[in-house]
Amino acid sequence: MGESHHHNNQIFDISIDVPHGGATKLYDDDGRPKRTGTLFTATSHIITAVIGSGVLSLAWATAQLGWIAGPAMLFMFSFVTYYASTLLASCYRSGDPDTGKRNYTYMDAVRSNLGGVHVKLCGAVQYLNLFGTAIGYTIAASISMMAIERSNCFHTKGHEDPCKVSNNSYMIAFGVLQVVLSQIPKFDEIWWLSIVAAVMSFTYSLIGLGLGISKVAENGQIRGSLTGVSIGEVTEMEKVWRSFQALGAMAFAYSYSLILIEIQDTIKSPPSEYKTMKKASMISVSVTTIFYMLCGCFGYAAFGDMSPGNLLTGFGFYNPYWLLDIANAAIIIHLVGAYQVFCQPLFAFIEKVAEKHLPESTFSVINKEIPVPVPGLKSPFKLNLFRLVWRTLFVVTTTVISMIMPFFNDVVGLIGALGFWPLTVFFPVEMYISSHKIPKWSSRWICLQMLSGACLIISIAAAAGSVAGVVSDLKVYKPFKTSY
Repeated sequence: MGESHHHNNQIFDISIDVPHGGATKLYDDDGRPKRTGTLFTATSHIITAVIGSGVLSLAWATAQLGWIAGPAMLFMFSFVTYYASTLLASCYRSGDPDTGKRNYTYMDAVRSNLGGVHVKLCGAVQYLNLFGTAIGYTIAASISMMAIERSNCFHTKGHEDPCKVSNNSYMIAFGVLQVVLSQIPKFDEIWWLSIVAAVMSFTYSLIGLGLGISKVAENGQIRGSLTGVSIGEVTEMEKVWRSFQALGAMAFAYSYSLILIEIQDTIKSPPSEYKTMKKASMISVSVTTIFYMLCGCFGYAAFGDMSPGNLLTGFGFYNPYWLLDIANAAIIIHLVGAYQVFCQPLFAFIEKVAEKHLPESTFSVINKEIPVPVPGLKSPFKLNLFRLVWRTLFVVTTTVISMIMPFFNDVVGLIGALGFWPLTVFFPVEMYISSHKIPKWSSRWICLQMLSGACLIISIAAAAGSVAGVVSDLKVYKPFKTSY
């Protein structure tokens, strides 16, 4: 369909809307096919993105901070995440919130609100963050696969047996699966993956929660202390670094601003996308927070200072072993989906850049689509050589890096720390100030800047804590030889 048709369509769109099953609107105001997302789909996308493997390190994070600071910091992160996401959601359209020009991605929003060097900075942080997340997910999935093997080994041979397992073959298996899935061309074609992943994340989080509650009942007491892991068990310096690292783990557990605009771009209007998104953020952040509080607190209450870095694979629990296996299988399925949800924006970006910078002749060769008949699908799958090569290369790279540096907690803390301030707080605040023309030094401006400054300090502290963690891991470590 040519441009002219699109424009006609837009004019008709505005004037004619036939509610009674006649010719309904096929296109939105930007000439793209009608968006169909609802409050329900947006909420489930966010929950899928947010309740990820981050939940598993929350008991450990709470243990570093103790009964007062732990829950308080979790609550603080949920508030900041919700507030910043409403600022960000208001930047989906430039100008008028109902009819302004749409920004399809986080970078588009930065480009139209801030421009210049901000765009490059945002792109670098965002894509580095997605890359890191892919590595974190690969590590987490392989740890869960190993946990299943070990839990069955403990079950047959008893808890005294060391049950050593290596994770390389598992990482490779996860990588191979991602190579296949990453050939799915577009974000909106993986909605089903999102729903499966959301169900799975609830499954394993609830199992972790249930095991934590039953362990507290079995202990007959609530473990842990007001100030967390006591000095003596760790040195004063370690206590500081670990507390900082715990903040990184919490920031990671909440981050979804990265893909917020992409999710908002799937929502249908009216009511304006902003209103739906604000509600979806409210619901999903509330659900997530209640959930996180329960998992973090019950995990800490069950194990006290000895809370494992990963609640379901750290073998605080051995039984019922089949339940642990179900939980870990759910983690693996969830991470398979989450990996795709996070990497699709990165894939799309690189493919756009390639299209722009390569001469047409070369691009048409590498971008040729080859129809491949797939049994069970009506239309043949369109295989694209460029997509095949570049996405496969990406997955292979993340898999190899995961095999070289398999420390789940530190990687998670570091990604959380590096992405939290710029993506969750700084850019949304700056874009909001710019788009709503908030005068400098007005009380609103000062409050927003203070929020941003406080979060910057938290980010720096968390990054420092995670780097200290990686350094101490590296002392005792051999590449490609991780076994538990």
